[in-house]
Amino acid sequence: MLTRRTFLRTTAASGLGVAASGLAMPALAQGAKIKLGYVSPQTGPLAGFAESDAYNIAAFLASPAGANFEVVVKDSQSNPNRAAEVAKEMILKDEVRLMLVASTPETTNPVAGVCEGEGVPCISTVAPWQPWFIGQQGNPGDPGSWKPFDYAFHYFWGMEDVIEVYTAMWNQLETNKAVGGLFPNDADGNAWGDNQNGLRPGLEAKGYALTNPGSFQNLSDDFSAQINAFKAAQTDIITGVLIPPDFTTFWNQIRQQGVSPKVVTVAKALLFPQSVEVLGQAGHNLSSEVWWTPSHPFSSSLTGKSSADLAADFTAQSGRPWTQPIGFVHSLFEVAADVMGRASDPTDGDAVAEAVAATDLKTVVGHVAWNGANVPEFAARNVCKTPLTGGQWRMKEGGGYDLVIVENGAAPDIPTGGTMEALA
Repeated sequence: MLTRRTFLRTTAASGLGVAASGLAMPALAQGAKIKLGYVSPQTGPLAGFAESDAYNIAAFLASPAGANFEVVVKDSQSNPNRAAEVAKEMILKDEVRLMLVASTPETTNPVAGVCEGEGVPCISTVAPWQPWFIGQQGNPGDPGSWKPFDYAFHYFWGMEDVIEVYTAMWNQLETNKAVGGLFPNDADGNAWGDNQNGLRPGLEAKGYALTNPGSFQNLSDDFSAQINAFKAAQTDIITGVLIPPDFTTFWNQIRQQGVSPKVVTVAKALLFPQSVEVLGQAGHNLSSEVWWTPSHPFSSSLTGKSSADLAADFTAQSGRPWTQPIGFVHSLFEVAADVMGRASDPTDGDAVAEAVAATDLKTVVGHVAWNGANVPEFAARNVCKTPLTGGQWRMKEGGGYDLVIVENGAAPDIPTGGTMEALA
């Protein structure tokens, strides 16, 4: 194996690119590139999460660090079984050295599980850490049995953060603090709706009462049971975690029945402008958690571009409004370049996992470091948390929507653009 000093001399002589961290990329065979795997839901009901994938991958490969890499891209088709299948294919056939995966536990969990079993390091994001970590344990209902992962690493926010943000938004308004919850029978819904580890304990501690009518299957066409339960409980607030088509169905049906909650704050379904635009005027003042915007005060370690620059460049190239996953998908490749720039041997899974665990990087979504900060001890090796704020969709004159940050108590360096408003 080449020593780092020998490689530095070789790199200087050949003019090879270096990682954004400033560390030289360890050499493989002459002319070989390091293979990264990337899995996301590019088709199916979760496809909105992957809208910026092509843009971000092209930007990464065009960066100085990107010259050292090949990216093998696979579509999970919004299907957990498919996600696991393509992950195994990339490990066994494509021989990827580091797996990257984004967007909801339906994608991150099966990919991380395959990688853990095969001894291939995996970095995931865009899924709350509890559904990611707890959902992969052998017995999710027994915290005493939970153990760290060797190869799977994750960064995002957690249920405790979303509870803080949601209740801080709701506290800006006069309500009866009765909350109705919409929790599908999937990894996200089961985690959010869990009586011990989901929303209920945190909401009750903040003085809110949660009505959970029970889980339902994704792509449901009838939400009568949930609507009737919310009527009976006189809920002023509706929350939950739904795929976009299901929220559209629910919102149309509850409005048809003349039910008018004061607040609707829903995860996943209300993240994307296109999901709100299809609702017309009925999307005004719907709210959700906000994990990245052009106003976030962070810059890319790959390109030096600010969050605002990154969003503007995406819009200029695609003709589409910015979306929150732009920053996090970009950051996956920031972290990958940094990790492989520090790994003693990029072909050795243990060496790469060691480099991931030692990450300490400022990215376009904030500081990424698996240092155990602000997470429980059982998740300290594998989970890194990123900032979370809350926002509302406001209709613009002439059509379209702006996402306005209305709550930043846990991340005061991220500016607000207004205060919480009740639904009409």
